[in-house]
Amino acid sequence: MKVALMVLLALASLVLIASILLQSGSSAGLSGAIGGGAEQLFGKKRSRGYEAVLERTAKIAAVCFIVISLALVAIE
Repeated sequence: MKVALMVLLALASLVLIASILLQSGSSAGLSGAIGGGAEQLFGKKRSRGYEAVLERTAKIAAVCFIVISLALVAIE
């Protein structure tokens, strides 16, 4: 059981790392840092597409990572 959870934890962490690294950056230097807040509030609806899939995958992988980590701690 413990070995299976450790394998699942490794897979979840790899998926999480890959999905975060494949996402595009939200800012482009200093101009992105200043104007990025307004863009998040008023622009760019990303409900579909590649970015949305990566964002959803990252959220799911993060939840799996946390749950599996807690399960491993509870087993010990």
